Amino acid sequence: MPNKTAKTAAKARGSKATASKVAASRTAPKTVARTAAKAAVKAAVKPVAHKPAAKPAAVAPRVEEPKKVLTQRQGFKTNEFVVYPAHGVGQILAIEDQEIAGAKLELFVINFMKDKMTLRVPTAKVANVGMRKLSEPALVKRALETLKGRARVKRTMWSRRAQEYEAKINSGDIVAIAEVVRDLYRSESQPEQSYSERQLYEAALDRLSREIAVVQHVTETEAVKEVEAQLAKSPRRGAKTEAEAEADADADADAEGDADGDDAAVADEAA
Repeated sequence: MPNKTAKTAAKARGSKATASKVAASRTAPKTVARTAAKAAVKAAVKPVAHKPAAKPAAVAPRVEEPKKVLTQRQGFKTNEFVVYPAHGVGQILAIEDQEIAGAKLELFVINFMKDKMTLRVPTAKVANVGMRKLSEPALVKRALETLKGRARVKRTMWSRRAQEYEAKINSGDIVAIAEVVRDLYRSESQPEQSYSERQLYEAALDRLSREIAVVQHVTETEAVKEVEAQLAKSPRRGAKTEAEAEADADADADAEGDADGDDAAVADEAA
């Protein structure tokens, strides 16, 4: 009896163990699946730390090369006083590049303070326009000496003389301008000038005195006084004598006759 009981108990234990194994074998896949699912959920819920994207390499800003400031061209430099024949004394403010009609030009910027005017002259054209440096002191002295000479008035029509005076004034030659001042000067004791004569005289006096003022580092008023002092030393011209007046009248008549003859000749040729 005891042996049978023991055998029965052993069988019962074996059956339980077998049942446990079978149950374990049946539940094992489910447990594994559940565990895997939980791990997947945790992995999905757990934030993923992203590495910050690498910043692009900083590009150094492009530094534009500063434009070269031109200070000298064709023997002239900025802030220098020059003589422009058609306008007189001016000062070079700058040398700049400009594009005009698609072409790049290098220009002198010249300021004429008294005339309140600014002129731009191509650097390559200064020789053609006659722009020059200020006269040397020796040449200024020669011009002042010219003022003390005797006036030389040609016996021709005034219109022709006026053209010659204008050409001298716009030549830029300081001695030639002094000659115009000398020839058109009238003292108080001399006959009054005509309006056109006075205009030419004042234009020539202005050009001459402005250059003298800059060269000698004095004011224009002081330069005009110096010019007038030299003119006062010139031989005075009084009223014309009757003979001189008649000679001038004859010269004017001859000049008019020559001009009429030339016009008639031209008309004949045209016919």
